[in-house]
Amino acid sequence: MTKPLILVLCTGNSCRSQMAEYLLRAAAGDVVEVASAGSDPAGYVHPLAIQAMSELGHDLTGAISKSLNEFKTQPVHVVISVCGNADQCCPDFPGEQAHYCWTFDDPAHAEGSDEEKLEQFRRIRDEIQRVFTAYGRGLADGLMGEKLVDCGC
Repeated sequence: MTKPLILVLCTGNSCRSQMAEYLLRAAAGDVVEVASAGSDPAGYVHPLAIQAMSELGHDLTGAISKSLNEFKTQPVHVVISVCGNADQCCPDFPGEQAHYCWTFDDPAHAEGSDEEKLEQFRRIRDEIQRVFTAYGRGLADGLMGEKLVDCGC
């Protein structure tokens, strides 16, 4: 049985969607597959996103920025956009059953000292953590066992 795929989208796939991917995966456990992508991938994961996530015990050093085009032919159960730009240019994916747009500020545009920029990454990380942890725990509680058989994937 294939696990349902949840795809988290943003524009560059360098900050918000990367953090959301790892936080959702941790909260949902093994009931779903989680991936992230960008409509215009930056080609790297922002070092401050890596640092902010490492503070919570998540190692993003091996993460890569991917294009949403890599997923156009895959069955995607749920699409979650974390920025309005990605949501507006988001294609339909095969098997898509739900699409959510939960926008967060882009910490990549933070200004100030290195410490002030890191504080913005932490703030956004914490906001994403609250939303995606709650969603992931709901999935873990509601998609266990037999219920996955009829997910439509």
